[in-house]
Amino acid sequence: MTPIIQLENIVKNYYLGRLIVKVLKGIDLTIYKGEYVAIMGPSGSGKSTLMNIIGFLDRPTGGTYKFLGHDTTKLNDNDLATIRNQKIGFIFQSYNLLARTTALDNVELPLIYAGIPTKERKERAFEALKKVGLSNRIDHLSNELSGGQQQRVAIARAIVNDPDIIFADEPTGNLDSKTEVEIIDLFEQINNSGNTILLVTHEEDIANCSKRIIRLRDGLIQKDEVVPHVRNDHQSDITKKGLLKDSKN
Repeated sequence: MTPIIQLENIVKNYYLGRLIVKVLKGIDLTIYKGEYVAIMGPSGSGKSTLMNIIGFLDRPTGGTYKFLGHDTTKLNDNDLATIRNQKIGFIFQSYNLLARTTALDNVELPLIYAGIPTKERKERAFEALKKVGLSNRIDHLSNELSGGQQQRVAIARAIVNDPDIIFADEPTGNLDSKTEVEIIDLFEQINNSGNTILLVTHEEDIANCSKRIIRLRDGLIQKDEVVPHVRNDHQSDITKKGLLKDSKN
């Protein structure tokens, strides 16, 4: 398998005057193309800091971070911004959509930053929304959509650039249990299509829908385990059909 992320002895310290707060204390981690990995850990374990470093939103204090085989340690901010835009899709708990902008326009944003021509980016944005079951909501403003629909728009935005990896930070945290299941079904479908997913969650049942769980504690990897079963052999009707119907939630 092809490694996408290779972390070697990653350390992250924060400095409060003379006080040194050691958040990550030497993380070694490799994530391969096509994996579906969940990162778990109690509050203060370092999982958010680790995600920020992996997603190039923060820099490590020490260690080596290779992305697609290239050492990123000495890249400048513009280089890192390019990687974030072209190689990574982000999904957040709070959706991070532009409130008075249509679903289609929200999904187009990464393509605008990438310099994709108007006709092509509209076509690609529509296809991404179709994949998440929102082809009938493309002209709705994001503040006219339900929470589940907003998260689907965020997922469409994350996949529209065909990124090498998708980062999801507590993506079901603001959703009701029914919509949560639908979103996790969608993640499974995306992963089965070949996309690599890295998910941060504090919910055990959400993590167990992944294929590998990384457990952090006190800034170290406590356990790295393969999930022995995926979905307990349960596949929802959504996943069985392979494509989502236009969503009403």
